[in-house]
Amino acid sequence: MRTVIQRVSSASVDVDGVRSASIGTGILALVAVVPADTDDDVTATVDKIANLRIFPDDDGRMNRSLIDIAGEVLVVSQFTLAGAIRRGRRPSFSGAAAPEIAEPMVEEVASHFAALGLGVATGAFGAMMEVALVNDGPVTFVVDTAHGSVVD
Repeated sequence: MRTVIQRVSSASVDVDGVRSASIGTGILALVAVVPADTDDDVTATVDKIANLRIFPDDDGRMNRSLIDIAGEVLVVSQFTLAGAIRRGRRPSFSGAAAPEIAEPMVEEVASHFAALGLGVATGAFGAMMEVALVNDGPVTFVVDTAHGSVVD
């Protein structure tokens, strides 16, 4: 699983010109599922993101987690993160999981965040979305997991 996370002061998703989800302070999580992903990858991804200390403390240092600040998370499926661009001019998306595999796993990511007591909003799986955000910092990280472990 590959997830790009951005610390935000706000983020939203519009589908067909209508606001379908929005959050305040927290994390925008763009999630790509690959065929080898398992429930362990979901758990590892959510645990890392929820506990990653990327929010400022009283001294302005990144020392607080999403849980510490009781932040929100906007989970958006983004299969293009599993795309390959090494060869040719057109990306290949053969590395992305099929929708019938990816959609329940992205929903599981959102459910795991909610189980931690965090405010959760989601994009619309498979829809053409307009994602807006105010990247706070900017602070952006890539969280990759394989076989239930975070990898560098």
